[in-house]
Amino acid sequence: MDISRTRPRVGHIQFLNCLPLYWGLARTGTLLDFQLTKDTPEKLSERLIQGELDVAPVTLVEYLKNSDDLVAFPDIAVGCDGPVMSCVIVSQVPLERLDGAKVALGSTSRTSVRLAQLLLSERFGVQPEYYTCPPDLGLMMREADAAVLIGDAALRANLHDGPRYGLDVHDLGTLWKEWTGLPFVFAVWAARRDYLEREPLITHQVHQAFLESKKISLEEVDKVAEQAAHWEAFDAETLARYFTTLDFSFGEPQLEAVAEFARRVGPTTGFPADVQVELLQP
Repeated sequence: MDISRTRPRVGHIQFLNCLPLYWGLARTGTLLDFQLTKDTPEKLSERLIQGELDVAPVTLVEYLKNSDDLVAFPDIAVGCDGPVMSCVIVSQVPLERLDGAKVALGSTSRTSVRLAQLLLSERFGVQPEYYTCPPDLGLMMREADAAVLIGDAALRANLHDGPRYGLDVHDLGTLWKEWTGLPFVFAVWAARRDYLEREPLITHQVHQAFLESKKISLEEVDKVAEQAAHWEAFDAETLARYFTTLDFSFGEPQLEAVAEFARRVGPTTGFPADVQVELLQP
């Protein structure tokens, strides 16, 4: 990669769901070409929009709100086509009984929160009382009847804590797929438009580096899972299942899903219902 001017400032979601997209960068050595910043999806989105990062994963809601300033990378995203495993509603009662109930919203992703609110309102016909708090399931369940979690906290709730404490765990990807028949996209990778105009070659090289990383990681997913299991609270078999349940694609089916989500929530979320996704061109 040509880094003669400056290393691109690149964001990295500090959740397991993005590990395959960065593991391959370490394998190829490309990781050393980036000035990497790790944070939650919400914080990375804010830093990209504020110009503190050049390229980063950005939650779908924040991308759609700021699409005039961003250009999305094709063929790379964090999504699902059915279960996602790590974006969930954990509930002490059936979802149909949450009307007027307290629902705690984890504070790390606006897209999952908005999707959960949409599903509860339009699919299950309930209007809970929402409040935002840190993503701590024990704390949430002491105060609320249900909680929305994403990332590693959601994965723990789905696989460990929910079943252990007799809580119902509802997968947001599954709920959306059953309702619409579509996949779902939680985050896309995007470059700032002004950075693309200033550094088109480096921007395309960053995109290609991520595509190659994705390819390597999915080809060697068992090795990725085995190494991750050394420092995570999940065994290698579970992690391999998780990494292959996630869908890192961003093509026509995903663009259709984004358009459907925008149509349903855009006017009440801060972007037009017909907002367009601009993809990086070759």
